[in-house]
Amino acid sequence: QVQLVESGGGLVQAGGSLRLSCAASGRTSSYYAMGWFRQAPGMQREFVATISASGSSTRYTDSVKGRFTISRDNAKNTVYLQMNSLEPEDTAVYYCAANWGGYSTSAGVYDYWGRGTQVTVSS
Repeated sequence: QVQLVESGGGLVQAGGSLRLSCAASGRTSSYYAMGWFRQAPGMQREFVATISASGSSTRYTDSVKGRFTISRDNAKNTVYLQMNSLEPEDTAVYYCAANWGGYSTSAGVYDYWGRGTQVTVSS
C-alpha cells in the first residue's frame, strides 16, 4: 500500500522553473519505480518522466528532454521533477505514480497515483 502526495505546482512565466515533489508513504516505497505524467484539459494523460527504484535509470518524453530532470531520494521517500525553461505547452496537471514493476513510459502499468498538482505557464 502506497500513498502519493504531489506538491510544488503553481503559476510561472515562460522560461521559468518549478520543482515538483512527490512524497510517498509505505515501508516498501523504495522498491517502486516512479513516474511523472501530465494531463491538460481535454487531452489524454501523457508520459513525462520515469525513474527506476534505485534512481540509476531514467527516461523522458522527447518534448522535455534537456529541460526536465527526474530524481529521487529514497531516504526521504520523495521523488522530484525539476522543470526548467518552462513553456506554455507544459501547462497541465502533473501526477506522480508508483509502479511495483520496472520503470515504464506506460501509464497503464502504474499501481498508485497521487491527486495531481497544477502547473500553469504563462506566455
